[in-house]
Amino acid sequence: MPRKPRLDAPGALHHIIGRGIEKTNIYRSDSDRQDFIERLASLCRRGDLLVYAWALLPNHFHLLVRTGLAPIAKNMRKLLTGYVVNFNLRHKRYGHLFPESLQIDYLRR
Repeated sequence: MPRKPRLDAPGALHHIIGRGIEKTNIYRSDSDRQDFIERLASLCRRGDLLVYAWALLPNHFHLLVRTGLAPIAKNMRKLLTGYVVNFNLRHKRYGHLFPESLQIDYLRR
């Protein structure tokens, strides 16, 4: 059964959970966490996201964000694609780190 279309609009508030595939640790070091935070901060500086809260756990993350004009899927793709490429280079691995879709919950006002 296909998933329902994701609710999204400029200024929408979302709770996002990104888990590693098969409970894989997505942060192995402080440099991994720093890279993720710097990429997230870059999206904030550009006005693509406003981050209210985040939690980085060994095998997943939580974000509470408000979108700018770009859809949340585009922002998450920007954040995670670059992160995974660098993660794979740092740890001499290849392949996916996250499943194809994240858990993104639209929070009503």
